[in-house]
Amino acid sequence: MNILFMTLLNIYDINEHTIYTDLLREFIKHGDSVYIVSPTERKNHEETRIIKLHNCIILKPRIGNVQKTNLIEKGFSTITLEGQIKKAIKHYYSNVKFNLVLYSTPPITLTSVIEYIKKRDAARTYLLLKDIFPQNSVDLGILPVTRWETILYKYFRNKEKKLYALSDQIGCMSQANVDYVIKHNPEVKTSRVEVCPNSIEVKKKSITYDERNALRTKYGIPLDRIVFVYGGNLGKPQGIPFIIKCLKACKGITNAYFLIVGDGTEYGKLAEFINDDKPENVKLMRCLPKDEYDHMIASCDVGLIFLDYRFTIPNFPSRLLSYIQAGLLVLAATDTVTDIGKVIVDGGFGWWCESNDVDKFVQFVKIAIMEDLTLKKSAAVKYLEDYYSTGESYKIIVGAKENE
Repeated sequence: MNILFMTLLNIYDINEHTIYTDLLREFIKHGDSVYIVSPTERKNHEETRIIKLHNCIILKPRIGNVQKTNLIEKGFSTITLEGQIKKAIKHYYSNVKFNLVLYSTPPITLTSVIEYIKKRDAARTYLLLKDIFPQNSVDLGILPVTRWETILYKYFRNKEKKLYALSDQIGCMSQANVDYVIKHNPEVKTSRVEVCPNSIEVKKKSITYDERNALRTKYGIPLDRIVFVYGGNLGKPQGIPFIIKCLKACKGITNAYFLIVGDGTEYGKLAEFINDDKPENVKLMRCLPKDEYDHMIASCDVGLIFLDYRFTIPNFPSRLLSYIQAGLLVLAATDTVTDIGKVIVDGGFGWWCESNDVDKFVQFVKIAIMEDLTLKKSAAVKYLEDYYSTGESYKIIVGAKENE
């Protein structure tokens, strides 16, 4: 098959380790030809070009700036990017007939490109649903449904519905996502919605005791404490005020150490808290290169997941996979809509509480530092192999296509 994958992520090499490149390599492993569309923003000072690798082709159309820019530029770039991407596909992929088109959310604004390829090539279309927009922005008050914002909401909601209608199959991260999509989009046939979870190429990432000590020393992490690590975005979805309350409440737990690695719009709030309160068991670091980050977290003990309690949509953060692949247990504090806590608890590799319950979070921190973590770590790795390998995702996607 010829596979077309479209994303706004900046991909230069399919051998990178992300949930998308790992999945695409699985298709290559089965003999499929992979073509990628991964735009480059104007601020990168790159022209539209093709990157030919030995196992895939990456098209990088030049588009406007959509990340870390002002709202006016972001809005204009978002509106025009479909036309720019379609033009590039017509020019560079004109002689390729695609059998399967894969794409993920975010964004929801590639509908006309998907529609064009589907009609041109009679291609099957598969949506990897990673984000339910615009409702996620409504939940956090980023996009209030009042006055003129209602117009924006309706515009994006119509885009969302059209994207679902164009998709022959919708792969959701968990059963809660499936249930949500079906409930709030009754026009979508239930047979077209299935669980296709985040997945990665499963590799052993655990390290020896000596390697652990060397890494902890390198990053200034105590050797004699249970280390709880959070890695990823630090924005409104993570509920930073709750994280700060938890860190304050854990200030006296001397056997616990909290390492936070990331960046985002709310990073400054955490930095200000640490600068003012000076907690001795908390360290805040900016983002690290992915390979370096993956190696570093393997020296920790428990991975942290935070989601704002106001969410009405079931998010399922992919950082869960990097944690359990590194042999970490997981402590999640989330809203009650997502089922990531159920997965963690039922899988036997961690704990869950609501992200407005500081006392329960503290209780689980105390349990974690007193418990023998070895058995639970084995359960985490086993769960990853059984449910979150790219091989399993490949079977789901291809099976859905063949069963149509």
